[in-house]
Amino acid sequence: MTKEAVFLATAAVETLRNLRRAAPLTHCITNYVTANDCANVLLAFGASPIMADAPEEVEEIVALSTGLVVNLGTLNRSTVDATFAAARRANELGIPAVLDPVGVGASRLRTETARRLLDEIRFAAIRGNVSEIAALAFGTGSVRGVDAAVSDAVAESNRRAVAERLREFAAAFRTTVVASGALDLVVDAERFATVRNGSAWAARITGAGCMSTAVLGACVAANRERVWEAAVAATAAFGVCGEIAERRTVERGGGTATFRTELIDAASTAEPERLAELLRVEAEVFGGV
Repeated sequence: MTKEAVFLATAAVETLRNLRRAAPLTHCITNYVTANDCANVLLAFGASPIMADAPEEVEEIVALSTGLVVNLGTLNRSTVDATFAAARRANELGIPAVLDPVGVGASRLRTETARRLLDEIRFAAIRGNVSEIAALAFGTGSVRGVDAAVSDAVAESNRRAVAERLREFAAAFRTTVVASGALDLVVDAERFATVRNGSAWAARITGAGCMSTAVLGACVAANRERVWEAAVAATAAFGVCGEIAERRTVERGGGTATFRTELIDAASTAEPERLAELLRVEAEVFGGV
């Protein structure tokens, strides 16, 4: 194992241990399609979820919390108001906030809301598929529902070029960007990681991306001084759980419902050290840093 790989594995173990020790109360304003799965995967990883989206109470709830995750999956006027109220309060209190701009670029409401959030709120991390990130960052990319278009896919041949573009976005908004796909990129202003863990089965269920963002939010909440490392660990660990779940599903002759259950089971039973052993992650520093 290279020195770089040892560092990443050690950082992942520490990140996941901190998550379990801190059991951060993670306030999620997420979409009604996946709220239950997000809550269960947070519990499985060792966090404590609270799913509150009433504008009348979100400022009080976020003040009790360790981290905030906002997800634009099923957007409406009420959740827009709740999102801004909670995120502003989180910023005031120094509570790290994570954004998942689901479907940005698909409608005017989603796009304008996401861009207003970027202008008004400081996010510790932003996670979406590469099409959503491209639409948010550059006004480009092809959004088809919540799926990344194949034309936007990150491949071995273009990953560094994509990371360089995302670096500009990350630096401008002082954030860590996670762009998901067959390869996941975790980018800040100084470095990027390529995460090769994950299962193609994740695209066959609703909510895998939302669950991954929830885990990211909890990891950042428990490791707020090391956001990039927390983002790498969260992304890779969730990917490893997907690989474990796929293997178990195939062994059982199961389908997509089995995979969802096995995914949460893997998160609840796999020790941090075991997850770290299975990481397939490469990190690089940008030139000139």
